[in-house]
Amino acid sequence: MLKKYLKFNLLFALIFILQIVAEFQQFTTLRYFIKPCIVISLMVMFYVSTNLTGRFHKRLFAGLFFALLGDVFLMFVWQNPGFFMYGLVAFLIGHILYISAFYLDFRSAQELDKKGARLAIILCATFSIGFYFYLRPHLGDMKLPVMVYTFVISLMMMMAAFRNQRVNVLSFNLILFGALFFLASDATLAYNKFVKGFDFAGVLIMATYMIAQYLITIGGIERKLLKND
Repeated sequence: MLKKYLKFNLLFALIFILQIVAEFQQFTTLRYFIKPCIVISLMVMFYVSTNLTGRFHKRLFAGLFFALLGDVFLMFVWQNPGFFMYGLVAFLIGHILYISAFYLDFRSAQELDKKGARLAIILCATFSIGFYFYLRPHLGDMKLPVMVYTFVISLMMMMAAFRNQRVNVLSFNLILFGALFFLASDATLAYNKFVKGFDFAGVLIMATYMIAQYLITIGGIERKLLKND
């Protein structure tokens, strides 16, 4: 897979390194330039590789677009605190689009892997409820938005797990781990913003976020729906 995407991987690795440097050194100008390039590069790669054939690819591409909007809004939170809510809504819509794409795969054979589905539901419900109630005392007026967002990203994680046995193993693993990294990135962001800020939080948040979007994008490109009898 590395050889197959060699040129893109080199470009994305450069973007990844520059973004980490911008976060680590607090280079604001570099951050403004490079952060949008994360998702833009993924959107171009996804479009060129899939031509957006079929509903799955269109929905995943739309999810990337709203992630780009979210990135831009969050870059300017320091100028207008209201942009945090706009960014939250943009990522919320992006997650819903990812969920709707993953649901197409689940719907192709809903009867498969019921044991795995039950396990995914239990784990995602446990995380979303536990993490929300951990954050709740620190949320103030953000209790409802954060509750909704926590539910939706947990549902995205669950739907990624529901693709098991319905798509090829490579695509399943890439998107599942991408969803896990997304969960880790958002949980870190929430802890840093609402509970307690910590050194190099931006580095950790952006590193896990970039890995998440990369894995989901490549997983979407590699997706092959299995024919189940």
